[in-house]
Amino acid sequence: QVQLVESGGGLVQAGGSQRLSCAASGRTFSSYAMGWFRQAPGKEREFVAAICWSGGNTYYAESVKGRFTISRDNAKNTVYLQMSSLKPEDTAVYYCAATPGSGWYTREVEYNYWGQGTQVTVSS
Repeated sequence: QVQLVESGGGLVQAGGSQRLSCAASGRTFSSYAMGWFRQAPGKEREFVAAICWSGGNTYYAESVKGRFTISRDNAKNTVYLQMSSLKPEDTAVYYCAATPGSGWYTREVEYNYWGQGTQVTVSS
């Protein structure tokens, strides 16, 4: 069982930066692939970024590529999402997710564990 707790959300101006953190419980964090998803009001949850267990491979949605960076610190059981050049359309609740596996995953159904989400609001 893995428990995930996101933090770092809040209000930021367009063009600004923000870093989200997701702290995971459990001793086997380094064996889990991690991902970030987001859900904007009135929209379905969508994939944002994913990272493999070692951090050596990452993958991004086209809408955030070049602006967001996913990373992880296995010693701290934490995954991060560094967001820059933020746009109002990035406003959403951001969720981190975990799943055992050696790859990286972009579909919700591939993830076994989810955090409660953290709100990011980008003002224009």
